[in-house]
Amino acid sequence: MKRFDFDVAIIGGGSGGYAAARTAAAAGLKTVVIEGGREVGGLCILRGCMPTKAMLYAAEVKHLAEHAATWGVRAGKVTFDFAKVMARKGEQIKDFADFRVKQLNDGRFKFIRSYASFLDAHTLLLSNGKRLTAKYFVIATGSRVAPSPLPQLDEVGYLTSDDAVALKKLPKSLIILGGGAIACEFAQFFQRFGVKVTLIQRSDNLLREFDADAGIEVAKVFRREGMTVFTGTKLVDAKRIGKLKSVSFEQNGKRHTVAAEEILFALGRVPNTASLGLENTGVKAEAGRIVTNGKMQTSAPHIFAAGDVCGPHEIVHIAIQQGETAVHNILKPKSPRRMDYRLLISVVFTDPQVAIVGLTEKEAVARKIPFLAASYPFNDHGKSLIMEAKDGFVKLLANPKTGEIIGGECVGPSGGELIHEIITAMAKRMTVQELAATPHYHPTLAEIWTYPAEELVEKIPTAR
Repeated sequence: MKRFDFDVAIIGGGSGGYAAARTAAAAGLKTVVIEGGREVGGLCILRGCMPTKAMLYAAEVKHLAEHAATWGVRAGKVTFDFAKVMARKGEQIKDFADFRVKQLNDGRFKFIRSYASFLDAHTLLLSNGKRLTAKYFVIATGSRVAPSPLPQLDEVGYLTSDDAVALKKLPKSLIILGGGAIACEFAQFFQRFGVKVTLIQRSDNLLREFDADAGIEVAKVFRREGMTVFTGTKLVDAKRIGKLKSVSFEQNGKRHTVAAEEILFALGRVPNTASLGLENTGVKAEAGRIVTNGKMQTSAPHIFAAGDVCGPHEIVHIAIQQGETAVHNILKPKSPRRMDYRLLISVVFTDPQVAIVGLTEKEAVARKIPFLAASYPFNDHGKSLIMEAKDGFVKLLANPKTGEIIGGECVGPSGGELIHEIITAMAKRMTVQELAATPHYHPTLAEIWTYPAEELVEKIPTAR
């Protein structure tokens, strides 16, 4: 019987990799984590969820202070110190990252700072020149910023989301390419800190992963706050015009050119697999993305994957679940656990926030899943009127026969928090009748969910 250096080797020390490592170590497996990145902590802590939310909250506080007169409060002229905004963000991220480094070095498993690539299906070559073998592997190397779609953009130069969270000073004007969560969050952050922002999106609506009504609502608010938003575009050129950078695009058959001090490229990320030597393992990848089954197992049965490197959803809590699932299936192959994306959640931390769980109308139609939907606006809701938070709505999708809730969407104040009521309801497979009958305190934002629930109860006889 062949002896290996480790029972399981985990490549990547981000959220998915760490979840796999602690699960494996707790079960008594001899475990190693290999992390080659310049910093330790993973995308969420270092350049994703945490820094962007810290920045966005600062922008929200500034925005509320500027509009304090709405509630009869005199705040005077609101000013800011951008260096302090970013310094506070940096201090918080350092605390989060330091804690992750401490966890990785606490002795439960071996932690190696090195890049790794497969020499064969059981052997890794480390960038420090050493080799190690393992019986099982979990690949959790995350993602990197996608390459630009225009060679001219590379020549002109641009910021990425990685650069944007580390800026020392604000540009006076900014073109943002993209209309997904990353693009929209940065767009509102920069707009609220006084940058003249132009947002250029390829699809017909912002946030194309959501139903169109969400993107339309966010675009309405962006424009009201002074942002220029173009949708339904095709990029054709980029060049320098004096000290400015310009982008040309087509929209409705017409060519437009916009210029700004800087360009932020926010058209997504791609799996970080190029240097792994997957061709030596039998692991199948499509366009760089590792293909896994529901057990997080690759086409090489002893190699698993978790997180952005395999998808299908690049969300940190899912990466953690995938890492835990992978190790469970290494430990207990005869009683496997499979990932279930029925309760898939997405949140965009713009103002209004956008959050969904389960099915959208668009997805239900595409998958031919029958549903009934009902929505209710925040501009007719007591607590949101008090808050002057009148943009957006909530929406529920239900099974037309049983009334079971199969999807929820919230575009509005604290949407990322409010969606958790529907997550809980769906986790327990509640019906709209049960939700409508659940007591809700008045006046609260949460009670808004009872209105679409009551409307659906009237439409579904079995739910009454």
